[in-house]
Amino acid sequence: MTEFLYDGPRNATHTLVLAHGAGAAMDSPFMNRIAEGVGAAGVRVARFEFPYMAARRRTHKRSAPDREPILRATWMEVIEELGGGSRLVIGGKSMGGRIASMVADEAGAMGLVCLGYPFHPPGRPQRLRVEHLRELRTPTLIVQGTRDSLGSRDEVAQYGLPARIRIAWIQDGDHSLKPTKRSGRTPEQNLAEAVARIIEFVESLARPPRRV
Repeated sequence: MTEFLYDGPRNATHTLVLAHGAGAAMDSPFMNRIAEGVGAAGVRVARFEFPYMAARRRTHKRSAPDREPILRATWMEVIEELGGGSRLVIGGKSMGGRIASMVADEAGAMGLVCLGYPFHPPGRPQRLRVEHLRELRTPTLIVQGTRDSLGSRDEVAQYGLPARIRIAWIQDGDHSLKPTKRSGRTPEQNLAEAVARIIEFVESLARPPRRV
């Protein structure tokens, strides 16, 4: 059985499931701030770790991320354990969100939230990871820093993503949404804005469509 870390009320209407990025665990400061903020607004948040990160926690030895088939299979197992995709909004930080985007349609997820989507590997802007996003049917929110080195605002504008993918741009944020000092913004402000955008998105998924 997967070990989960929970925030928010047990009887919440919505559950957001978050996976970590490639290098930091499910209880990193970034993940803690996002999960605690969303949970405080009444959304149930469940966090989990991929096998390589869970092993790192047990052995204290660093290892490379699992291969993509294992990451995808882990996501599908987690979704099944938590009651099925139709009841869940899935997503995560960087790699965790990217893998979630690859299984969201298959799992029938209610929605998808990606925090700092890695549109390309570090220093390799020609190797785009967007093809499947163009066909994605799951309602999607990408929370992205405007100067994210893995997909800045100027870069993403050229990718031709469909309008059904919402992008919440966090001013002057890097891949972890952290701003520069000269911007006049603080990390706390940017993370609070990210939390607010996530809550707004999750709550919007339950609203009936507006009649024309």
